[in-house]
Amino acid sequence: MEKAASSAADEVFLDLEDACAPLEKPAARGKVVEALRTHDWHGKTRVVRINQVTSQFAFDDLREVVTGAGDALDCIMVPKVRNAGDVAFVDRALIQLEQALGLEVGRIGIEAQIEDAEGLMRADEIAFSSDRLETLTYGPADFSASMQLPSLSVRNDYNYPGDIFHYVLFKLAVAARAAGIQVVDGPYLAIHDVEGYRASASRAAALGYDGKWVLHPVQIEPANETFTPTQADFDKAARMLEAYRRATEIDRKGAVMLGDMVTVEPQTIVVFDEVEALLVKVGERQIIAVEMIENAELQRFPPGWAHGLARRHQNDRVLIRYSKVGVQKCQCLNSPE
Repeated sequence: MEKAASSAADEVFLDLEDACAPLEKPAARGKVVEALRTHDWHGKTRVVRINQVTSQFAFDDLREVVTGAGDALDCIMVPKVRNAGDVAFVDRALIQLEQALGLEVGRIGIEAQIEDAEGLMRADEIAFSSDRLETLTYGPADFSASMQLPSLSVRNDYNYPGDIFHYVLFKLAVAARAAGIQVVDGPYLAIHDVEGYRASASRAAALGYDGKWVLHPVQIEPANETFTPTQADFDKAARMLEAYRRATEIDRKGAVMLGDMVTVEPQTIVVFDEVEALLVKVGERQIIAVEMIENAELQRFPPGWAHGLARRHQNDRVLIRYSKVGVQKCQCLNSPE
């Protein structure tokens, strides 16, 4: 856990599900609470994965972790979500715990893992199941087992003409974007196959995913390289905004020409509004600061890493890194500087 806290990962989840044998789960809760309390998690989203809500462990997972470290916890990850009721159970339990413990109600978010056929079929309703829901995450190994696929390597090395997981990834991305939340691809099990991981991450990034799990430190660098926008992307976004502003405010044209690209009907190009909100205080770096706004207007933050942080820190300043489809990474600042 200490290595995870000092890593270059954006989020770390402490696992009470697959990483713990059944007889070890009760004792593991105390270790998770201790880790949340003692390690330096600065700059990371702190998450605990509980057990499936239909198991005998889930309620006590929530009760002990939130009671022991609720103020040091950002999200609860819920595995094997099959319907909106699974998320609602966690939501209601968190409300009760937050009220009883004097914690801010609604601050702790939820991440939902889609890991079987039923969960995928109900992805749309799951995505809209709770205001706390911040992320849909794909679980490829359990999903493969659910579908009775012949291989559980999650390498996408099937004798199949194309990406066998494309439909799953795309459906989850559509559900997440419709709900205004982030979507994250699951693990790549061959931890020493770095190029295979990079290829898998690139396919997810091409579908607009916000990130991908890493199981081993060697996967962190290719993950960050794949999902972090380049300076060229950032500069192009700035040029797009300037071209759009000039065309509409000075030249009064209905179309914008940027290089060999023509854009028409700017109200359909949502990225312009998002870029404008982000470029307002741009210096020479990709990292920029913006002032948070009132809760009623939080919808200006596009899907991405800012979603949960904006909800949890409505009155703070936030560091945000721009990506071509919105906000990718952010970090809350306590200082008003």
